[in-house]
Amino acid sequence: MTPVWHLSLASIANRRLAALLTVLAVALSVALLLGVERVRNDARAGFAQTLSGTDLVVGARTGAVQLLLYSVFHIGDATNNVSWASIEEVAALPQVAWLVPIALGDSHRGHRVVGTTAAFFEHYRYGERRALRFAAGRAFAGMPGGLFEVVLGAEVAARFGYRVGERIVLNHGSTGGVGGPAFAEHGDKPFTVVGVLARSGTPVDRALLVGLEGLEAIHVDWQGGAPIPGVKIGPEHVRKFDLAPKSVTAALLGLDSRTAVFRVQRRINAYPGEPLSAILPGATLQELWSLVGMAEKALLAVSALVVMVGLAGLVAVVVASLGERRRELAILRALGAGPGQVFALLAVESLLLALAGCVLGLALLYGAGALAAPWLSARHGLQLSLGLPSAGEWGLLAAVLGASLLASLVPALRAYRYSLADGMTIRI
Repeated sequence: MTPVWHLSLASIANRRLAALLTVLAVALSVALLLGVERVRNDARAGFAQTLSGTDLVVGARTGAVQLLLYSVFHIGDATNNVSWASIEEVAALPQVAWLVPIALGDSHRGHRVVGTTAAFFEHYRYGERRALRFAAGRAFAGMPGGLFEVVLGAEVAARFGYRVGERIVLNHGSTGGVGGPAFAEHGDKPFTVVGVLARSGTPVDRALLVGLEGLEAIHVDWQGGAPIPGVKIGPEHVRKFDLAPKSVTAALLGLDSRTAVFRVQRRINAYPGEPLSAILPGATLQELWSLVGMAEKALLAVSALVVMVGLAGLVAVVVASLGERRRELAILRALGAGPGQVFALLAVESLLLALAGCVLGLALLYGAGALAAPWLSARHGLQLSLGLPSAGEWGLLAAVLGASLLASLVPALRAYRYSLADGMTIRI
């Protein structure tokens, strides 16, 4: 070990309490910086995989982001519906392996009601192609027994305390916030909760899933968005009517081969029956993230400022100790240490403190991540990665060490300027 490193370690050991507090401050700031970076990347990956395994999303002609917002995130309303005849023709394309229709329009206490088929639970994937799981109950059955059955997302069930077997009433339209008033109720045709989905961190958590026939059934005595005056058809009689859907809002498509996705997309976009749009959900999710992901950059900037505060504390501790160490530095000069060696001594001390802070910060990050990962996955559907630091995180660590080395120039330059006579003079 060179004399500079030996003296630096001895000096740090002699001031162990102040050094420990400095290392802890740097470690906390480094853990925050890397934690924000990791959560930011994992949140972006989770957002991009809100819908995975789906090759195309089909809806009425509109913008890609708008189609994704109302079909996947259930935000906003469609410009138009897609006729059921068109959906059947799209499903009959030779390259289409499966199709899941989605019908929106009704709500329950501010949460969207999604009309679909049992194939939704089979083909909907999120994250790394993870399937939806049931926390309780089962999927709704088909006709005729499952006509008035509903499956609840995890957030809906938790917010209102619903359990399997309870009966709930759907609202017509999507007005009103969560728990707020609705336009009208389908009170004569309540639905029975038959399943509650496990939390997935996707918009499905905030939705109620019913069969397409169930949506048709509650509207058999409605016309033009309002009840038909003097007409009241009870739930025991609606099965006599034709409950086949007339139109849907959108559809999720899976193809036999990913290589055919652009060919099928062009064919759907040029569909002669009615104006349709087919979008690539992955590419559109990335486009949407670029619009709503500004908060992540602000959060990263705040954590970088915290790191700078930690490094400023490091400099303050080293500078404050210089007054007590002027005699020590002067003795080193008297014993033959050059100005460059005194400069290196202070720089190495700061670098060692910053390096120890980075190591401890990594340990804190992995410890906190191991504790928080199960809770984040269960409550928010965020899959927190606990692997080795990525290239970006190594870059941040290198930047912290580089910044600490630059910050150490302040006390090192001051020590460099101390003369031997000044250090040996007793000040009164």
